[in-house]
Amino acid sequence: MSVFDSFARPPCAETLGWQLVEADPDTGAVRVTMEGKPDFCNPGGNIQGGFVAAMLDDTLGPTVLVKSGGTHYCATIDLNVSYLTPARPGPFTGVGRIVQMGKTVAFLEGELFDADGHCVARATASARVVPTTNVARS
Repeated sequence: MSVFDSFARPPCAETLGWQLVEADPDTGAVRVTMEGKPDFCNPGGNIQGGFVAAMLDDTLGPTVLVKSGGTHYCATIDLNVSYLTPARPGPFTGVGRIVQMGKTVAFLEGELFDADGHCVARATASARVVPTTNVARS
């Protein structure tokens, strides 16, 4: 059973086709997959940067939920994205980890890889650590 089984799946995760592949409760590290849909493309045929940022945000956010065993989630304070190469439609894998987590703030980092294993973008974030007491449950 995964910590995610206790919580309702957010609509943004549905839109991105978010799936948990691997989670390490000791470190909070996660590996997830998402689908870069053609509907996410800009006029040049690449995934629009805001969708890439959303995929990275949905890669980093779950780390706190995993590390805390479901007692806390995080609310992004800032998200810094470096776009390394154009992201084409198709499957993506996000790898997220906690750099440091305190009682109120977590520092996170991760990468987004395309189907060929190329890193298309990386991100760092700081996030507020929030109790899950008011989060919708399954």
